[in-house]
Amino acid sequence: MIRALLIDDEAIARDALAALLRAHPEIVVVGAAATVGQAQEALTRTDYDVVFLDIQLRGGSGFDLVPRVRAGAEIVFVTAHDEYALRAFEVNALDYLLKPVHPERLARSVRRLGRRSEGAAPPAEGAGWSRLREDDTVFLKLDAGARFTRVADLVAVLSCENYTEVLLAGGEKLLVRRTLKAWEEALPRPPFARAHRQALVNLARLIRVEDDGGDGPLLHLAGLAAPLRASRREWPALRSMLPRQSGEAFRPGA
Repeated sequence: MIRALLIDDEAIARDALAALLRAHPEIVVVGAAATVGQAQEALTRTDYDVVFLDIQLRGGSGFDLVPRVRAGAEIVFVTAHDEYALRAFEVNALDYLLKPVHPERLARSVRRLGRRSEGAAPPAEGAGWSRLREDDTVFLKLDAGARFTRVADLVAVLSCENYTEVLLAGGEKLLVRRTLKAWEEALPRPPFARAHRQALVNLARLIRVEDDGGDGPLLHLAGLAAPLRASRREWPALRSMLPRQSGEAFRPGA
């Protein structure tokens, strides 16, 4: 049995979705909310497996509720418009439903949820993804919840076995459930490129390159307190991605 929460500020939309879900006996609706405040309270429950989450709510955005969804629960986004947001969700392997919800499209979501609830492995990372754009929003799944951030705010991504440490322009470091290979397949190239075997960097944030006589140059990136070193192996390809007018970036270190 898959237990669902419905969060939508339109009673007609909630009722319509609940009616469609009644065609799927494997799903039971355990709660509903119409406002951000009600949703915050509903999400403190521990007896749900999936949240059907509208994007635009009275009192705020559905985006703001994502970190409150309990660990292990799935999210199916629901929206009446905003194709830009839909693309961001699909690229990141999250499901979504476009209003008015079509029964066949809902059935596909339910099948996907059923496979997850039975312990089936999720699709291979990157399967079916198209590359993100620099102006996209990316979904970050964390052990303690989830959040969204702009692709342009990613400064570097470092490998941590089956996880990655994402370094953001504001100085935050987030441990994300995604491999470096999956990031490399999803991020736009350029400006993202391998600095070494365990790191991707955003060359749009490159301030300068410092040759300190080490095995490879040091990359000084806006938003990072310390530079990252590029490997000799990756440096030629990385340097070829820099614009010709970026000569200022190649000032040698003191």
